Amino acid sequence: MNWLRLLCLLSGALFCAASAAAGFPVPYAPTVVQPTGAPQRFEFDLSAALHRAEREKKRLYVYLGANDCPYCRRYEAFLERHAVELAPHFAKDYLVVDLRSSLTVQANKLFIRIGETSLPYADFQRSIGDERARLLVYPSVWLFDAKAKPLMQMPAGTGTFETVEEQLEILRLVQ
Repeated sequence: MNWLRLLCLLSGALFCAASAAAGFPVPYAPTVVQPTGAPQRFEFDLSAALHRAEREKKRLYVYLGANDCPYCRRYEAFLERHAVELAPHFAKDYLVVDLRSSLTVQANKLFIRIGETSLPYADFQRSIGDERARLLVYPSVWLFDAKAKPLMQMPAGTGTFETVEEQLEILRLVQ
């Protein structure tokens, strides 16, 4: 019986470690933003990251991932495998902002705050002129300048950034 209990404890610890490891890989020095207001409202505040980007004269690479999203894990694994090639390009011009969510969070409960303005996901998408469907798709990426102006339309979901060259084109704002 003690072995079974030990096995359960170890399994739980491994699960927690795997969940904690989910997100943008460490070599990219992401700023992790956890939502506030749960469970009624999952609000991600980009204000501090934008102030920092302005001070450092950088852009924002905002990544919305879900801890239980297989496509997010795939993209994050790609980034991890190619960190030596890609991380210096991110660091040169971007602050990476990692918004940590879950597939259980519905679009109507997800809010993005910039300064005094907090918008539900669909309204946020419209406010930045994002032409993608208003559905919440994981992973999602937005590129902003330090004034929160979107820099280009981005792909989302499965098949996002499958090669180093595709990722570099995105960072260089090649459309």
